Amino acid sequence: MEPFRRLTAPAIVLDEPNIDTDQIIPARFLWRPRRSGYGELLFNDRRYDADGAPRTDFALNQYPDARILLAEANFGCGSSREQAVWALFDAGIRAVIAPSFGDIFFNNCCQQGVVPVRLDADAYQALRAAWAPGVPFTVDLEALRVAAGDVQFAFALAPFQRQQLLEGLDDVAATLRHAEAIAAFEAAYERAHPWVAG
Repeated sequence: MEPFRRLTAPAIVLDEPNIDTDQIIPARFLWRPRRSGYGELLFNDRRYDADGAPRTDFALNQYPDARILLAEANFGCGSSREQAVWALFDAGIRAVIAPSFGDIFFNNCCQQGVVPVRLDADAYQALRAAWAPGVPFTVDLEALRVAAGDVQFAFALAPFQRQQLLEGLDDVAATLRHAEAIAAFEAAYERAHPWVAG
């Protein structure tokens, strides 16, 4: 997982609510191993036509250098597939800004290095109104602020999730930082409760 601190980059917009994880990464691709890369499959059924040619009217094809996604309410609803976040990350999207997210998708973002920025509806619409081709957006995880030009807002993230993203640690890596303390606890527990060991 790559650490995230501050990103200033182009953004794309998907102006519709309830984009579910099956739209982000269709289920028929979920068999692929992580190492194979999911970036070219992001929004596959919306991004390409039946012959596999890129649709010129789809935002990701119009702005392939975008690193920030502005989405409407309930983004990432549906199934719990972590491949949806893999596809975003592998396509270069490092932050998603929306009024609300699917709960599991939100947590998966924090585990995979994509910053989920939740803004209230009014703040989101003000930020959305600042979007135009070529306008850079900034997501500052250290300061917990997002900005586009002179429009900026604070956002919140649980301290543990923020720290994981800042340091590039998923739950396993964060736990392993305490490996010595865990081993000491286990040894002491076995000594105190020898009937449990074995």
